Amino acid sequence: MTRAAAAYAQDTYYLAMTEDGAVTRVEAGGPGAHWAPGTQILWRYRENGGPRFHIARPVTVVEDTEDLLAVWMAPGTECVRPVLADGTPVHAEPLESRYTKPRTVRRDRWFGTGVLKLARPGEPWSVWLFWEPGWRFKNWYVNLEEPLVRWSGGVDSEDHFLDICVYPDRSWEWRDEDEFAQAQRAGLMDARQAEGVRLAGRSAVESIRAWEAPFSAGWQHWRPDPSWPVPPLPDDWNRTAAHLTT
Repeated sequence: MTRAAAAYAQDTYYLAMTEDGAVTRVEAGGPGAHWAPGTQILWRYRENGGPRFHIARPVTVVEDTEDLLAVWMAPGTECVRPVLADGTPVHAEPLESRYTKPRTVRRDRWFGTGVLKLARPGEPWSVWLFWEPGWRFKNWYVNLEEPLVRWSGGVDSEDHFLDICVYPDRSWEWRDEDEFAQAQRAGLMDARQAEGVRLAGRSAVESIRAWEAPFSAGWQHWRPDPSWPVPPLPDDWNRTAAHLTT
């Protein structure tokens, strides 16, 4: 874990809704048993500023060690994603009202090429790998987020809006800075948390500039086991955080 990640993670928690409807504070970073390659789990995100889950993606474990969790989200995977209450896609709504209008969730499918997701314990970001059709590598994507919390059926986090795109020529750029700023104006992130996200982003940039793992680890040449089925989305995809291991 980087120094910035450690400083950020030690004060990280989230609000979770228990089975009786009560909201409780849950500390991040609890330990959990490792999953064998081929295990199907859920990769979920809570809504920003709330206890409910609004993103759930079934994935297949590629590798799970003390140092790294790698999972594969296959093309055609049924997922849960947020939409506005009237069904409007979130990114179709003007930025000024994107985070203030009521939302719901919708089942949908991942229609792009598959995504390989890599996360190190306690680190406030995960790194996603994208390919064009025909396995032509496109880019790495650093998704700034709360450190993943493990539970019996998968991992949970909360997205932090700001991201970094890294290209095969080692160039990089910040992404979604407008959304990051708007989320703060909408009250979804206070100044202290926003500074923590910026600190995490700068730490990630240091890793990119030094060309450290996972960028240097050759994951762009990885391919999924063709025998792996596409994981189904379970009916209880939004099961409560009371099941988290601590």
